[in-house]
Amino acid sequence: MQLEALLNYPRALPAMPRAVSDLLSEMNREEPSPRRVGELIGHDPALTTRVLRLSNSAFFRVSRKIGNADEAVALLGLTHVRSLVMAAALGASFKNVPGIDLKQFWRYSLRSAEIARSLAGLLNQNQGNAFTAGLIHAIGILIMHIAMPDEMAPLDMATPPLDLNRAEAEMNAFGYTYAEVGAGMAEKWQFPPEMVSALTNQNAPFEGEAYDPLAGLLHLASWRARGEELQMDSQGLAATFPDLVGLTLGLDLESVLGKDPAEWSFNQALAVFS
Repeated sequence: MQLEALLNYPRALPAMPRAVSDLLSEMNREEPSPRRVGELIGHDPALTTRVLRLSNSAFFRVSRKIGNADEAVALLGLTHVRSLVMAAALGASFKNVPGIDLKQFWRYSLRSAEIARSLAGLLNQNQGNAFTAGLIHAIGILIMHIAMPDEMAPLDMATPPLDLNRAEAEMNAFGYTYAEVGAGMAEKWQFPPEMVSALTNQNAPFEGEAYDPLAGLLHLASWRARGEELQMDSQGLAATFPDLVGLTLGLDLESVLGKDPAEWSFNQALAVFS
C-alpha cells in the first residue's frame, strides 16, 4: 500500500474524539486558556477519568493527588496535559491491533517518552514536547498493522516491530516507515509543525538537509527503550549506540544511559491503555 493510500485508509486512522479535537485546537492557539482546557477535559467523563489516572500515577511524580482537570492543568502545565490527553485518546482508540502486543507497545512508548523528556531537560529543550513526541513516535506501527496486516505479518516474522533494524526493513519493503506514517497522523490531528517534523525525521535526524534536535532525542530515546525491551547487555548497548546522533547532540553513551527511568515497568501508567 502506498503511503498516501495508507493515510487515507478509513479504518487505519482512528477518528479523534470531539473533546480531544477541541482540546488540541485550543492548545495550538498562540495563547491557550488553561481554564478552557480544564473545561474541555471536564466535559468528557471518560477522558477525565483517564487523564486523572495517568496524572496521579508515579510516572508524573506529583506532590499531591490531583482531583480534577483544572488541578492537572495547574500542576502539570499545558504541555504535559497535551501528553495526558493524547495518551487517553490513543488508549481508547487502539484496542485490538493484529500482530501487536499492545501492552508491550505502550510500555515501550512510555519508556521512550520518559527518556526523551529526561534528555530534553539535559539539553534545555521543551520537556513536554519531548514527552509527547516520545509517546506517539511509533504510532505508525499500529496504523500499518491495522491497514495492511497481511503485508506486515511476514515482515514481523523476519524483523519484529521493536527490532533495532525495523525502520530499515520497512523502508526496503514499502518505501516508507512507521515514522512517515506517524507524522502523517500527527499532521491530520493538528499537532504543531515542529512535532510533525520530529516524527518524520526521527530515524535520520541529521542526514541530508535535516537538522532536527527533537528528532535526535527521539532517535536516542527509542534506541534505549528498544534496548531494554530486547534485554540488551552493556556490550550490546555499546555496540549499537547511535554515535553520530549522540555526537551531534553532545551526548555520549553514559549520559544517555544515565537518563534511564528509575522504574522501567510503568505498570500504573499502563492502566490508561487497557
